[in-house]
Amino acid sequence: MPRSNNDKHPLFYVVEGAWPDVTLAPDAPLSAHCGLLLARDLDGAMQSRGLSLRNLAQIASVAHSTVARVINGDVLPDIGTLTRLEDALDRQLWPGPIAVRKAALSARKSAP
Repeated sequence: MPRSNNDKHPLFYVVEGAWPDVTLAPDAPLSAHCGLLLARDLDGAMQSRGLSLRNLAQIASVAHSTVARVINGDVLPDIGTLTRLEDALDRQLWPGPIAVRKAALSARKSAP
């Protein structure tokens, strides 16, 4: 679903690779880079704690399909969902503006 500024879901901007080990298009918006970093961190946090999608969803009071869609790059979570996931994992998932800009700049520099 597009956001109000017409950014598409992060997976839309993949030019190479399999999610989440992908290269995003050089012109991908910051939201796509944020979604990629968030998906990687969420997946890593779940793996390090041995949590399944359903386990995390139950702890965070979020639909398991929403967790799957965030991890798969199909959606950017809203602030409420992000907050519940971070609280359930006791870990910050939002990468922050510095990390997002750095990822975007790196992608643009490595583009052919």
